[in-house]
Amino acid sequence: KFAMVAPDVQIDDGKGTILISSEEGETEANNHRKLSDFAIRNGTRLQADDFLQDYTLLINVLHSEDLEKDVEFEVVGDAPERIGPKPPEPTSRNISNGSDDGAQPSTSTGK
Repeated sequence: KFAMVAPDVQIDDGKGTILISSEEGETEANNHRKLSDFAIRNGTRLQADDFLQDYTLLINVLHSEDLEKDVEFEVVGDAPERIGPKPPEPTSRNISNGSDDGAQPSTSTGK
């Protein structure tokens, strides 16, 4: 739902309980557990981080009995503006006249 590539998700409780890890097999035992097994209930905060995309979310879990039939969860909030790999860092620029403002040296002939 959040378009994360390699997420790490932990309970934001200061203990660092990891629910989902981007390291293969590290949290595989959690796949069939319920949120309540981790004492996650109304008001719990989760932190989701995708290092590959330089993308972090804070998720507030809110319990509701008002969801439509057969709907298990709903994501409410602002979607990130940019999803995808982090753009490459700019490479060094050629500076020909002592500044990087793009100005070129004068080529006029003085008379």
